[in-house]
Amino acid sequence: MAIYPKLILDALTNVKYPGNGKNIVELGMVEDDIRIDGNKVSFSIIFDRPTDPFIKSVVRAAEATLPVFADPDIDVKGRISVKYRNEAPAKPETPLPKVKNIIGVSSGKGGVGKSTVAANLAIALAAQGYRVGLLDADIFGPSMPKMFGVEDEKLYMVNQEGKDWIEPVEKYGVKMLSIGFVVDRNSPVLWRGGMASNALKQLISDAWWDELDYFLIDMPPGTSDIHLTLVQTLPITGVVIVSTPQEVALADARKGIGMFRSDKINVPILGLVENMSWFTPAPHPDEKYYIFGNGGAARLADELGVPLLAQIPLVADICEKADTGRPTAVQCTGGAVAEDPEARAFADLARRVAEECDRRNTSLPPTKPVQTH
Repeated sequence: MAIYPKLILDALTNVKYPGNGKNIVELGMVEDDIRIDGNKVSFSIIFDRPTDPFIKSVVRAAEATLPVFADPDIDVKGRISVKYRNEAPAKPETPLPKVKNIIGVSSGKGGVGKSTVAANLAIALAAQGYRVGLLDADIFGPSMPKMFGVEDEKLYMVNQEGKDWIEPVEKYGVKMLSIGFVVDRNSPVLWRGGMASNALKQLISDAWWDELDYFLIDMPPGTSDIHLTLVQTLPITGVVIVSTPQEVALADARKGIGMFRSDKINVPILGLVENMSWFTPAPHPDEKYYIFGNGGAARLADELGVPLLAQIPLVADICEKADTGRPTAVQCTGGAVAEDPEARAFADLARRVAEECDRRNTSLPPTKPVQTH
């Protein structure tokens, strides 16, 4: 069978760009530089930016698609080049080259327990044997030092690979940094956006995070230039959106999802976490009282086509344990089986997040939303 450029282009229409589901030919991502030498084929795929999280998965999908839809003898593996639309010299792919997955934890509004979810998710992932880092990017309301019980810790420098780096504080198997370590915790942080963004970049690039399976970012609530800084600095694998079942919180969660799906940001949504799903009295662990509404996040997840990763119950212990520096998910450390339903919920959330990251990294479709109550 003769191989010719149109055959290659027709076959590549079967390769979807995960960010919007359109094929890469329709999006103009296949450059007009297809070269054919016998059964050897080479060409370029154009992305908007070097930090696009789908670069590797799209290239792999193209390599796998051509033998199926063009010619079974085609030789394309390792022959696809990657270019960027601005034609500027390629920047380093990431300031965290030893990190496998970068996950943002975000919310459309404050007060929905985003930081509590981020802290417990980090600890639960570490308890399952993963190497985990956590960046408290909530510049104006850093809470991780208190949640981890390390408010009085000092930051030190460590020399690695011939350079001095900031050494993250490590507790419960999680490496963690926060702007809360370098500002007066009793005074407000009065910084303009540029100052806040530069401080975050320093905590990312000048810290010795070393090899990590998951790097979690506790983002500020709402939408701001901090979010833009993070997605422009890092190739984020995906974002976990936290909301309560209340309609006002769900409306803000919808806006947050819209922001990450916008053309300017274009970051995958790993799924939605419904926090404070129901109230369960400690003496009666099987009882559920839906104080803030019932199933709102499940309906939103179904509407927007994203997975519902977890429904976390409202239990007084969760807040109390976070305030005392020993989050609920600590029960899961050392291979222990969590006794409390809220701790089990965080352990299940960690497993779901790991599964969704694996799906993104292998270009598989996300799981369907599942209501778990």
